[in-house]
Amino acid sequence: MKIATYNINGVNGRLPVLLRWLAKAQPDVVCLQELKCESYRFPVTAINDAGYQAIWRGEKSWNGVAILSKSEIRELRTDLPGEDASYQHSRYIEGFTFGMVIGCIYLPNGNPYPGPKFDYKLRWFSRLADHGRTLLNTGLPVMLVGDYNVMPTELDTYKPEKYLDNALFREESRKAYADLVAQGWIDAIRELYPGERIYTFWDYMRNAYGRNAGLRLDHFLLNPVLAGRLKVAKVDKEVRGWEKASDHAPVWIELSMPVS
Repeated sequence: MKIATYNINGVNGRLPVLLRWLAKAQPDVVCLQELKCESYRFPVTAINDAGYQAIWRGEKSWNGVAILSKSEIRELRTDLPGEDASYQHSRYIEGFTFGMVIGCIYLPNGNPYPGPKFDYKLRWFSRLADHGRTLLNTGLPVMLVGDYNVMPTELDTYKPEKYLDNALFREESRKAYADLVAQGWIDAIRELYPGERIYTFWDYMRNAYGRNAGLRLDHFLLNPVLAGRLKVAKVDKEVRGWEKASDHAPVWIELSMPVS
């Protein structure tokens, strides 16, 4: 079973790229972030025609999340528990498909640091951690997937010294991620490739992709039930080089089928 995450950075503007990749990669489940469209403008007909059911929560400007599945999918929630009066953004959706609970995440960027956006990032992380504990306690197969906007370690950026005051690499952000993992989650990429520099994002500026000046921002966190089924974790880096592609590349894992 193949499960992917892809910050599409505008689903309607990059729909041809998405459909091309879906046809080539044939993932069973896909988490999308940064839809950049209101819910009524989500291209559900094109997604259905490609062989996927979908749940989604759109937003006109920068956010929006969706989960696509080749099997029936049931929406469980469209936001994390709790409230934050400062910001109302479409950053989390949770569904049940293929016998798994999947949370699709688009965590706040948090820049500029310091400032209210960074404070919001940490508050959102705290809400995610609270919900993560709840999900772990269910005992169900669960994963938290998406664009965390965090580089967890120095291996996750091509130039650590450049990002010391960037919200994506601040020690507070990295600690929040580490604390989440410490609840009992397994980072799929690091589980299989503990010492490799693997990137999922290359900025549009300064020929970042050509220089491989990348960052690892997109993560799969699996609970122990699913971690035991983890076989492969990969980045479809070449998609980043396609015409009019997102600045992120699709990331995917392969799980063995559960023993019946």
